[in-house]
Amino acid sequence: MAEAKLFELNNGTMRVIVSNYGCTITSVFVPDKHGKLADVVLGFDTIEPYQKGDSPYFGCIVGRVANRIRDGKFTLNGVEYSLPINNGPNSLHGGNKGYDKVIWEVAEYKQGDTPSITFKYESLDGEEGYPGDVSFSATYTLTSKTTMRLDMEGVPKNKATPINLAQHTYWNLAGHESGTFLDHTIQIWADHITPVDQNTVPTGEIMPVKGTPFDFTTANKIGSRINEVGIGYDHNYVLDCGEEKAGLKHAAKLKDPASSRTLDLWTNAPGMQFYTANYVSGIVGKGGAVYGKHSAACLETQGFPNAINQPNFPTIVVQPGEKYSHSMVFEFSTE
Repeated sequence: MAEAKLFELNNGTMRVIVSNYGCTITSVFVPDKHGKLADVVLGFDTIEPYQKGDSPYFGCIVGRVANRIRDGKFTLNGVEYSLPINNGPNSLHGGNKGYDKVIWEVAEYKQGDTPSITFKYESLDGEEGYPGDVSFSATYTLTSKTTMRLDMEGVPKNKATPINLAQHTYWNLAGHESGTFLDHTIQIWADHITPVDQNTVPTGEIMPVKGTPFDFTTANKIGSRINEVGIGYDHNYVLDCGEEKAGLKHAAKLKDPASSRTLDLWTNAPGMQFYTANYVSGIVGKGGAVYGKHSAACLETQGFPNAINQPNFPTIVVQPGEKYSHSMVFEFSTE
């Protein structure tokens, strides 16, 4: 049995700590406008709390299907599949033991100017109720002084299967220990969201954000209207209006006004779950920092939630011999 370990990617300007347990990012150190480094992600100092189940998906890759599947059921090629129910009436983030809770194989680990690490995982037919064997890989690369890239791939071997991986890091650009992040601004290149029912599952509707508290088509303070959306944002944004760069769309720009740290996110996924840590409460993290509600933002680029049961959503079904491919670029600056 492989052992859960921490690995460092360091290019002299930024430093990222990741684990083969769940492909989890435990720390990201990036400079502010004065060159001062801060760790801008929520997490734990050691791997044990992740293994013990103390983590609300801090920093990990979730799958086989991220987000919620209504009633934990779907039908594919005439066969009905039942998944573990672990979120109200839904199946969330791959079930009881999703890819965030397994040890991935370290396939490659490179130091140098563009350090990278590649993790691999062989997911078996019937695992957490999902059909077919799938070979997965995930590669984190520091592609420039202040840019990190993630490339995720999945190849089904013998059966069609839904695949929808998401990276679930909690970002607070002021520093992980700095409390609420409601004065951060965000811009999201989405003219629409997929509104949700009382169980946070999309209704199937595609709703314009114009004139609603979900409108971040221009940069706005996250705390400015958060009280108008219940306990906070936990919604899938339809990435339909961002400019493209090297095959990836501009998804979001998150900024901390105090430090000027800015994160520009690019992706080839059709959606992004914007989640404001609504359910985080009193978790003791790195260095004894206590993480509370609204202490960070998750920017989970993804296929739409419950797409497997919504024919009008972009399909997440991947056929044997086809390849699921999902890339994200995290571009840090102090503009």
